[in-house]
Order: sequence, then structure tokens, then C-alpha cells
Amino acid sequence: MGGGPFGAADPVQAAGLAGARAADDGVPVRDLVLGLLRAAAGAAAGPALLERVMAAALDGYARANHAELARHETDRAAFVTDLLTGRADPGGLAQRAQRYGIRLSATHVVLVARGASLTPALAHRVDAALAARYGDGNTLTTLRDGELVCISAGGLRGLAAELAHHLVGELGPGGWQIGAGRPHAGLPGLTRSLDEARGCLDHAAKLGFTAPVLNAADLLVFPVLLRDRDAITDLVTTVLGPLREARGGAQPYLDTLTVLFEHQGNYTATARHLHLSVRAVTYRLDRIRDLTGYHPGEPTQRFTLHTAVLGARLLGWP
Repeated sequence: MGGGPFGAADPVQAAGLAGARAADDGVPVRDLVLGLLRAAAGAAAGPALLERVMAAALDGYARANHAELARHETDRAAFVTDLLTGRADPGGLAQRAQRYGIRLSATHVVLVARGASLTPALAHRVDAALAARYGDGNTLTTLRDGELVCISAGGLRGLAAELAHHLVGELGPGGWQIGAGRPHAGLPGLTRSLDEARGCLDHAAKLGFTAPVLNAADLLVFPVLLRDRDAITDLVTTVLGPLREARGGAQPYLDTLTVLFEHQGNYTATARHLHLSVRAVTYRLDRIRDLTGYHPGEPTQRFTLHTAVLGARLLGWP
């Protein structure tokens, strides 16, 4: 460091600039401090000046590191956006992908986490933790549009559970949810896996699913239901429409069917969940049969009734 900042007109300002340059050049903090101590000894600097110079140099070092981290996160977020939207030039995108260990032709899975307390700092910590667990280049995690987006190489076992583990450690249980897309190959596959992950979370919000991790492979029936909106609307109004004529409207009966199907047709568990007697649940189900002609206890009618209930929840009916 030679004479260091002590020979400058303003040693404190010079020290701040020297600290920033050291950070930009990748000089370890230990070497920066030792260099300042040697320069101070050569310049016979007093303790008070040494303290001010040291503080300024370390502040400059920290600011430069913070700025570099911010640039890195900005570049990463921009890359993920271009990667998932496909708006960038494929050749340039492939070159940028190499920095993050991503091969655009390979198979990848996209996970999306939603929650009220997701921050860039949390995303950075989770990204580092997943990289340490699965190796550099196998995962890429960033905050995008308020969502935690994790792009991973296909075939990583337990990734969704590992991500959930870190969110529990950061945020505690509850208040967040993870959607996991299916593995798909190539650049279009990334967008498809992202859409599936988001679709999981959208369906969970409409249907009231509270599981911390939802897999697109387990929810394939819902895109099928919504693909023909006219058909599912017709099914709902035809099968469940008569419940509007019931005393108190359709909602209590729809709630009863929803809970019944969630508990695999168990009357006792349904009654407990709804804070009703088993007799009251039985009455409601009999009333549904009287009004609609369908009863969940009839095997040939159960599927139609269950599909109509799911469709109603997806459509926000009644």
C-alpha cells in the first residue's frame, strides 16, 4: 500500500477510496487492515488518526461490497426474467446462462414461493443455502415480482422440501406456500414449469389448500377442468344449481360436500370439522339428494358431484 492514505491531503477520504478499491480488486479485509497498519507505522500516524482512517477504509470496503452485491442481484433478477419470458436473444441468453451454470437445452424444474415477508436478502440467503446443499450451478434462486423463484436442474431429490425447510427457518411455519412445476426440457420448458408452479398457488388460493408444498403433478385435474370453462360452468349450474333453492342458500351444502370429500367420505370427521352432529351432516346430504338428485354415497354419482364441487370452488360459485 506504500505510504497509503496518510500522505494525502485528506487521509480519511483517501482511506475510504482505498477501501472501496480493495473491495473491487478482491483484496481480503485482513490484507487491507495489515496494509493500513504498516502505512501508519511508516508515517508515524497517531492512534486517533489511525482509528479514523481504519474506520473510513472499512466503511468504503463495505459500501463497495454492498454495491457489488446489489449489481449482482440486479443482473441475476434480469437474467431470470429474460430466461422465463423468452424475450432475450437466445444466443446472448445462452452466454449469460453459462455464468450461472444453466444449460438451456437441459431439463429444469421451477419452484415458486409466495409469502408476505419475502425479501431480496432472504432470497440471497436461501440461494446460498441451496447452492451449498446441491452444488453450484444446480439451483438459481432470486426474488421476482415479489415471488421467490428457484430454477433447478431436473432430478434434484427433495428440493421442494429443502426450500420449505429454509423458509420455516426464516419465516416460521405458515404465511408462505411453495408451488413446484414439473420437469421440462429446453427454454420453453422453463416457462411451462413456471406457469405450472404459479398455477399450483393460484388453485390453492381458490380452493383453500393449505399444504406448504404443492406439486403440479398432483393437481393436473384443475387445468383440465378450467380448459373448457363453458363445460364446467354448465356442470356446476346443472348439478349444484338447485341448491340455491335450499333454505339458507347453496353455500352451507357446498361447504359440507367440500369437507366430506376432503375427509374421504367420513361422516364423523366431516361433522367434527364443521362443528355439527353426524345427524346434521346426514340430513344435509339427504337434502342435497332431494334437491339435485345426486348423493355422495352413490358410487356412480360421487365423481360427478365431486367434480362439480371442485368446479364451483374454481369458479367462485355461488
